[in-house]
Amino acid sequence: MEHLASFGNDPSDKPPCRGCSSNLVEPYIKCAECGPSPFLLCLQCFTRGFEFKKHESNHKYEIMTSDFPVLEPSWTAQEEMALLEAVMDCGFGNWQDVAYQMRTKNKEECEAHYMKNFINNPLFSSTLLNLRQIEEARTADTAIPFKPTDDPPRPTFDSLLSRDMAGYMPARADFMEEFDNYAEWDLKDIDFVDDDSDILHALKIAVVDIYHSRLKERGRRKKIIRDHGLINLRKFQILERRYPKEVQDLYDAMRRFARVVGPIEHDKFIESHALEFELRREIGRLQEYRRAGIQSFCSAKVYERVKQVREDERRKRTMLVDVLQYIQDGRACQQWLSKQAAIDAGITPVVTTITTSATGRRCAPPLNLTGLPGTEKLNDREKELCQVVRLVPGAYLEYKQALLNECRRQGGLRLAQARALIKIDVNKTRKIYDFLIKEGYINKA
Repeated sequence: MEHLASFGNDPSDKPPCRGCSSNLVEPYIKCAECGPSPFLLCLQCFTRGFEFKKHESNHKYEIMTSDFPVLEPSWTAQEEMALLEAVMDCGFGNWQDVAYQMRTKNKEECEAHYMKNFINNPLFSSTLLNLRQIEEARTADTAIPFKPTDDPPRPTFDSLLSRDMAGYMPARADFMEEFDNYAEWDLKDIDFVDDDSDILHALKIAVVDIYHSRLKERGRRKKIIRDHGLINLRKFQILERRYPKEVQDLYDAMRRFARVVGPIEHDKFIESHALEFELRREIGRLQEYRRAGIQSFCSAKVYERVKQVREDERRKRTMLVDVLQYIQDGRACQQWLSKQAAIDAGITPVVTTITTSATGRRCAPPLNLTGLPGTEKLNDREKELCQVVRLVPGAYLEYKQALLNECRRQGGLRLAQARALIKIDVNKTRKIYDFLIKEGYINKA
């Protein structure tokens, strides 16, 4: 049975005939003196007395066939192997399809023989149990655990959930695309034969060792992803956003060190710094109250309210400074006031170009996009926007992608968030934001 496990009933499982390279069909001949790899010949080459290198026609030989009983007189070894392969292909209990695949036994005979010799046989049961325990002990440190009682999500390929989970399939504890996904390509054509020189044999062994190291790196990365809960990217980003901006920056900087410490230690480190930041901010607020001469929390509330009013007044004065450049042009001033009123009402104003011809100042001419890199990636409306706003196509594409990513991550985008994300002139940011809203690229939060 050990020999039959190595060379099954499928001809593709056996090495080809060394004489004619055809697929071996039982019975065939195995040389008893050549080795360690088996030297196999079909009956036609054997009768012709085929010889090759060390193999001679007068060597001792064995006739390889599985036409003999193993467990029961009425079942040959070939039928035993065919039964096991059919059960593996069709599933346990599907005896009708198992018998159809075997073609030499009916479903009652297949079921009775399998239950008697492979399920209720004490020898086979103990052997299978030991093999299962050895396999579990061997993979205990590398396999991602999964409880059969759980009902994991099964996202369809290329769905939103599948992309959020980076192609991870919980039912298989595997990814659609692994790290170093094509590592096996360097190994697929390697074949160890007796004719290899010592140098070639050593090179093949080195390739196999390199492949094993790549597999270890793949398992190490998968373990980090599992232990730190990095599979569901959207949930991970939501947890990140609960921290203040300063702690988020620290989190991003320290993420690369998560592989050094365990997940609990890493979370404790981040939480301790978040607590430290909150304490420092509270201490700074209390120091501000003390410098202002405040000695009670009731007075602190009044101070905060007056401080907010003062900030609003400062913003209004800033807006007045902005409008002074248009004050001598009645039409431009009216447009500016209408735009600010729309902003205060929560309405997105229409993008308009404010000219100041009455003061002698002219608006800049449209930007010439000829020859600028990235122009070919823009449609006609985007080209017109870049010309009016005087923004090179490469910068526009970069800003557009940043806004799209932020909108996709948060489910919507406000103008204030866009201005915080794009550090350019606020008027240009507004025009880009309004254009993307109008064209349907992003949506308002």
